[in-house]
Amino acid sequence: METKKLFVGWISWNLSWQDLKDAFAEHAEVVHARIIMDRETNKSRGFWFVEFNSVEDAVKAKEAMDGVELDGRAIKVDFAQEKERKEED
Repeated sequence: METKKLFVGWISWNLSWQDLKDAFAEHAEVVHARIIMDRETNKSRGFWFVEFNSVEDAVKAKEAMDGVELDGRAIKVDFAQEKERKEED
């Protein structure tokens, strides 16, 4: 399922939020980028989510960035899967 949000994995721990945003902004306007941090160490868990204005922009960015090398690591880009929310009784 295509969405406006991309999952980006295999990110180097040396990259900043701005580095990732700038890399994706070359292909489409980034609305939001979020790094996933480990609660205990407060360090990057090595994956991010990047959101765009439209599904079309996300598709364009995914096609351009999947497998691209950033800071010595080939990143993996895919469409983000939304978590199913549990209904509360």
